[in-house]
Amino acid sequence: MLLSIGITGLANVGKSTLFKALTKIPVAISNYPFTTIEPNTGIVAVPDERLEKIAKVCNSKEIIPTTIKFVDIAGLVKGAHKGEGLGNQFLAHIREVDVILHVVRCFKGENVVHVEKTVDPIRDIDIVNTELLLKDLETISKRKEKVEKDAKRGEKEAIFELEVLNELKETLSKGEMVVHYLEKSDDEKRKIVKGIFLLSSKPQIYLLNNSENSVSSELKNKMSEQKAFYLALSLRDELDISELSEKEIEELGLKSKLKELIEKCYKILDVITFFTIKSDKTQAWTVERGAKIIDAAEKIHSDFAEKFAKAEVINWEKLVNLGGWKDAHEKGEIKIVGHDYIVQEGDVVEIKHS
Repeated sequence: MLLSIGITGLANVGKSTLFKALTKIPVAISNYPFTTIEPNTGIVAVPDERLEKIAKVCNSKEIIPTTIKFVDIAGLVKGAHKGEGLGNQFLAHIREVDVILHVVRCFKGENVVHVEKTVDPIRDIDIVNTELLLKDLETISKRKEKVEKDAKRGEKEAIFELEVLNELKETLSKGEMVVHYLEKSDDEKRKIVKGIFLLSSKPQIYLLNNSENSVSSELKNKMSEQKAFYLALSLRDELDISELSEKEIEELGLKSKLKELIEKCYKILDVITFFTIKSDKTQAWTVERGAKIIDAAEKIHSDFAEKFAKAEVINWEKLVNLGGWKDAHEKGEIKIVGHDYIVQEGDVVEIKHS
């Protein structure tokens, strides 16, 4: 389950700078719009201090963290939903990711061109979100044309979907993101929305590109009012830190906030981490919250799900405190579970199969 985060926003806000700092992959960073045409992609390890602790008590020589894919999508412009600035192409890239990481320019930087001529973070946020909403309205209108024909023939599924589409249209027309509609919907409605692939149905994290104390209180208030996930950090500083060695970072007393950003991305996806210990290797895995042990087994190996017999499970912290798998077994602290067990955050799992 490789989760993907789409880095987007207006042009020249720091998206490629963030991508380079996160992935250490050289990308073009220039003082003009559309430096990025085709999206850059990079795989980033999710920091997890538990891995080393588990590996230590279990004498594992190899540690494999779970990962996230970051996609550096070209900057949007006003009118993107109509194709302005190659907008249709860029919006299509957003459709393919799990989470939108919305980079907002808060720094002045007169030497860096702003596509709207002035720096106004709240205006910029509204421009990008409006483009997502307008594209979604277009998608819903096209979908309605097809569904209305089936609904007129009395097809129950089409009648229900048409009801959902009308609710979505009303939500978007009020300037509200579909993700807020989903928060108030039941599973049946969520299933329909998922099948339409709406841009504003994706959770967003706002990255305010400036140091925390330089971000206006007005913008912070907007984030609070929207109950938005956000993080303020200077991407130029983060890029500089990323180019230093660990020793240099320690000697200069610097601290990156990228770890916090990666953790926020991971949490907003509402997934959990479980661990396995096998063949001298400790590995982290990702599943959706509420997944059953059979789903976890399939993540490890497709054969494990088909031949699943049972699983042995223990919380990672208990395992560490007991001194390892063997000691936990001897003290009777390992649970035996069946197909319907719901995997918990931090479970250490061993699948037994036929």
